[in-house]
Amino acid sequence: MSYEKDQRIVMTLDAGGTNFVFQAIKGNKEIAQAVHLPANGHDLDLCLKTIVEGFEKIKEQLSEPPVAISFAFPGPADYPRGIIGDLGNLPAFRGGVALGPMLEDHFKLPTFINNDGDLYAYGEALAGFLPYVNNMLEKAGSPKRFKNLVGFTLGTGFGCGIVHDGELFTGDNSGAGEVWLVRNKLHHEMNVEESVSARAVRRVYAQQAGIAFEDSPEPKEIFEIGMGLKPGNKQAAIVAWETFGEALGDAIANVLTLIDGIAVIGGGLAGAHPLFLNKMMAELNGHYTNFKGDSYRRLSPFVFNLENESELHKFLKGEAREVKVPGSNRTVVYDALPRLGVGVSKLGTSRAVALGAYAIALNKIDGLE
Repeated sequence: MSYEKDQRIVMTLDAGGTNFVFQAIKGNKEIAQAVHLPANGHDLDLCLKTIVEGFEKIKEQLSEPPVAISFAFPGPADYPRGIIGDLGNLPAFRGGVALGPMLEDHFKLPTFINNDGDLYAYGEALAGFLPYVNNMLEKAGSPKRFKNLVGFTLGTGFGCGIVHDGELFTGDNSGAGEVWLVRNKLHHEMNVEESVSARAVRRVYAQQAGIAFEDSPEPKEIFEIGMGLKPGNKQAAIVAWETFGEALGDAIANVLTLIDGIAVIGGGLAGAHPLFLNKMMAELNGHYTNFKGDSYRRLSPFVFNLENESELHKFLKGEAREVKVPGSNRTVVYDALPRLGVGVSKLGTSRAVALGAYAIALNKIDGLE
């Protein structure tokens, strides 16, 4: 399913807690000058007015009318009905705000609102990491193809979206993929986001460096310290990112146990993967032990780091062989290596979210969702 040549236009919004960024997409490309406006999340009327104003400014730039509005907005929310619930970073939204219906009334356009983690995963599944992996397998002559993808976003918080065979899985309460609530391996009484987030990296660095949390650098600087690019406590930085990677790997393993698909990571913290990917992969390929002392793999498939050339080669090659069909002279190709791959977004998170928003709108209009 590809919309690269589609001529329809969809207006989109990147809704942050501080700023709103409006855009228009046509054929998977941004075609307008982005409009940046303050979120005004403290005042509901002003915030809603800002959203309308942003889309109006985008519409003014278009040479032909858009067919829909589609964007990500923070939850909790009843996304199918376009109703936003009590938001933490936009306090004016309390008690339920029918944002989707309001925009439909104003612009006379179908309006689709989704979680950013869901749209990120959808964009990666349709136009990003999943086709990238399958194209490499095809070029390598492998019979293996993947249909499932889980997208993880690493930033202020920890998000996730799930796509199965081209369809976004959102759950009955718009709550599928709430990975941030998975139990924390390192602190069993807490959820995993306390160890997989920007604040987690700063907290561990501060603990290791013997400084107050308030004095801890931002994650980007902690990464640069760990890489030896900036002065600071290098060992504390390495421990901070490795701790992050261990908790992240455990959470991803829990999700892949149920989903059995390709995983892609994005978000502002994904750029630090040179310092956390090894620990993450060690968790994914870890083992359990039973009461007899027997050891067995945590995940049935082997998980490969697709950012590593050697592992990528093994992943693409697999273990393809010909096997005989009993009672026949025929043979069939069998790939005997059950495997999954994990890599870093090639699209970038914002672009993946925008392409996901574009695709979900056109799918809805075309009756494919």
